[in-house]
Amino acid sequence: MNNFVFLLIAIICEAAATTALKAADGFTQLVPSIITVIGYAAAFYFLSLTLKTIPVGIAYATWSGLGIVLIAGIGQFFLGQKLDLAGIIGLALIIAGVLVVNLVSKTGAH
Repeated sequence: MNNFVFLLIAIICEAAATTALKAADGFTQLVPSIITVIGYAAAFYFLSLTLKTIPVGIAYATWSGLGIVLIAGIGQFFLGQKLDLAGIIGLALIIAGVLVVNLVSKTGAH
């Protein structure tokens, strides 16, 4: 169970780093640039911890899929980036895919 907690922390760190990357404005803004570097370093560290027990393909699919959904949500609710119906359906399909891989597929680390 700790490995999925580590994976969740990795996803949150990556989303925070990506959000800060936009604010870093090409690494011309100091504080967002520092947050970006620290966030990505932490994300990869926690992802590496999950790889001790979760297969790399499953961990990366979960990390990237949920990261996409989280970043899209941050864009929608905090950055004024509006999703249309097709975007919402696409994100729902990503969530469905992550759930299938982690809950139904025998390739996951259950």
